[in-house]
Amino acid sequence: MSEQQPTPPSVPERLRAAVAAVRASAVRRPVPWIAGGLAALLVVGSGGAVAVAAAMTPDTGTTAARETTSTATATPSRSTATTRRPTSTPTPTPDARAVPKDPAGPSALRTCSIAGAASASGLGAFEGYVMDAKTGEVLFSKDGDKAAQTGSVMKTLTTATALAVLGGDHRIPTTVTQESGGTIALVGHGDATLSAGNGTVYPGAPTLAQLAQQVKAKVGDTPVTTIVTDDTYWSDADAWDPTWPVSERTIGYQPKVTALMVDGDRANPAAATSPRSEDPVGRAGTAFRTALANAGVAGVGSAQIVKRATTSTNTIATVSSQPVSTLIGQMIPNSDNTLAEMLARVSSKESGSNGSAASLTSVYRSALGSYGVDPAGVVIKDGSGESAANAVSPNFVAHLMVQVAAGAKGLGTLANALPVSGQSGTLASRFTGANAVARGKVHAKTGWIDSANTLGGYIDAADGSRLTFAFYAIGSSRAAALPALDAVTAAAYSCGSKLTDS
Repeated sequence: MSEQQPTPPSVPERLRAAVAAVRASAVRRPVPWIAGGLAALLVVGSGGAVAVAAAMTPDTGTTAARETTSTATATPSRSTATTRRPTSTPTPTPDARAVPKDPAGPSALRTCSIAGAASASGLGAFEGYVMDAKTGEVLFSKDGDKAAQTGSVMKTLTTATALAVLGGDHRIPTTVTQESGGTIALVGHGDATLSAGNGTVYPGAPTLAQLAQQVKAKVGDTPVTTIVTDDTYWSDADAWDPTWPVSERTIGYQPKVTALMVDGDRANPAAATSPRSEDPVGRAGTAFRTALANAGVAGVGSAQIVKRATTSTNTIATVSSQPVSTLIGQMIPNSDNTLAEMLARVSSKESGSNGSAASLTSVYRSALGSYGVDPAGVVIKDGSGESAANAVSPNFVAHLMVQVAAGAKGLGTLANALPVSGQSGTLASRFTGANAVARGKVHAKTGWIDSANTLGGYIDAADGSRLTFAFYAIGSSRAAALPALDAVTAAAYSCGSKLTDS
């Protein structure tokens, strides 16, 4: 092998290498340099020296260093070194701290109590629930989740169901079909407002006279020998709920629930409270025969009346009720049981069910769920609230009333029909004395059966908030319950959104 040593690099080559090394170091760790930067002394050969100075200043705006070079002469006996002057350390930028864009202010303190009013003896076994309609916050609950009898507050559920199933524009027909051999049939589809024409509590109701005139125009001089009365749109086997007191019919609050009747089966068609009969369908048939005779239909004076289903689809006369929205406006302010039962059964039939009382729980739950409220646990025995076996919690009523107050999905029809404290409907004479502070501010449906007095709706409170509520006074007398219900409602009005559950 050769022992010859490699030839040392020439001075220019060593100079270039030194400059390259300085550049590489500057790129790796760029720092500011004073008076031209770093000077490096390279001793070249045995007697010559070349000094290379490179000045490195960071190039603002780039990651590359700007480079400069300079030369100096050094003697072999001394080395010249550069002195690095300390550089000032930049003041670090403080870390940015997150600042809330919209710091939340303190929540309004709820310090107003209705505990005293809610514990009044006149309320009996009291159940109540109040919530803020805007925020959904529960402000008060006393057994509010307990399902119980509603009284006529049930009519708000019936209304909501009818609006969901039928719609506000729906009209309920009554028709006449023509069979063979001088037989015609009066066919009911649930319109209890059909009038015999001797006065009515339902303004704008269709009349038997209108039907009779159409029949006369169709049959001419052909005698009518048989009048069929057909109420089979739903079965009348459950026309009277066994939990209803018979006095409701004999005094005149409630008829048997049949698909064919006239004037709500009232003995006095012009009186809201008037005794009802044992046979609404028979009464309707007799009244129709009279109307046909007055219209000049031949032979009808001696025509027999037979109750059965019609065998014909040949319709020769038709009248229709007022729109459902109008019927609601007649039912809610006056708490009309007849219209409530009619709308309940028609809603059942039109939803695809059979129109029976037993079908109502399922029909109502389905319809009420469409408003975004949870109807689980709701039990419906009738449309009017007459039955003490109905079971609906104040919680549910208050949640439904949020939708009513907002007019959601047509429920403005119900909101507009609700009685107003001290002003209209069944609340016209209520909220007196100290409770008069809430007159004109409570929009609610009243309820009254032997075992309970109730109130449910919404309150435009003193502080501008809107509350929804339901209060049940169970087991106390009506004389004691009404002022107590008004007092606890007026107290809620005064508290508004500051109402506390304690």
